[in-house]
Amino acid sequence: MTISLHAIHIYPVKALGVISLAESLVTPRGLQYDRRFMVVDPHDKCLTQRDHPKMATVWVEINNGEATFSAPDVESISFPATPGVLPTRKVQVWNSVVHAHAVNDQVDQWLSYYLGSEVRLVYMPDSAERRVDANYATNNEVVSFADGYPLLIASLESLNDLNARVVGDGGVALPMNRFRPNLVISGCAAYAEDRLGEIVIGDATFRAVKPCARCQVTTTDQAAGVVMGPEPLKTLATYRDSPNGVLFGMNLIPVRLGTVRVGDVVALA
Repeated sequence: MTISLHAIHIYPVKALGVISLAESLVTPRGLQYDRRFMVVDPHDKCLTQRDHPKMATVWVEINNGEATFSAPDVESISFPATPGVLPTRKVQVWNSVVHAHAVNDQVDQWLSYYLGSEVRLVYMPDSAERRVDANYATNNEVVSFADGYPLLIASLESLNDLNARVVGDGGVALPMNRFRPNLVISGCAAYAEDRLGEIVIGDATFRAVKPCARCQVTTTDQAAGVVMGPEPLKTLATYRDSPNGVLFGMNLIPVRLGTVRVGDVVALA
């Protein structure tokens, strides 16, 4: 059985729309551009789809070093995908406080108007030091504005198994985007990602560190920005429950940097 990389996804702004790629560069913080931006409230605390599901409907594109936001019924707006020297502020993402750069007033106004709440956009520079949980780090690894780890991997087979259970109980099959993974693999047994150690994909090597406990964001339709509930949490709770929550997917830390491409073989290191 050959396991291969089926899809690559990045989320340049935490909680906003996805970009699907044919290939991506792996950096110490995860895939290039992934979650280097974040939306914060007036107290500089992160906003997520947990409280603002409409965030899912802000589409993000990156072309020629420029990022563009688009959304239903509003004009798009663009700004540098890697901002230069900008005003610095301290922002909070869960239990972490990290230095970040404010982007610009025009983007803040655009997001505030569309989301219906006063917000601002911030960027994590290379100098920012947000560390992976020391219980799982081996070399003081860093992470972007992702919840806790540089990458998330999940398999199509796991999703298929979940959907068979959901449909068998009278529900509707769900897309993988409910789980917002970075890497999607195929050609393995369901939940094979639970048992990963070190894996090689393309030029890069990753270490699996911790199964991902899922939150209510998985109940949000990523296309409509509407909480649908109670699936997939209802079904996952019947067979994937743990002391840390219901599990789906595996968190990864990069070990060797390089490029990953759709179609790459996934091999044990």
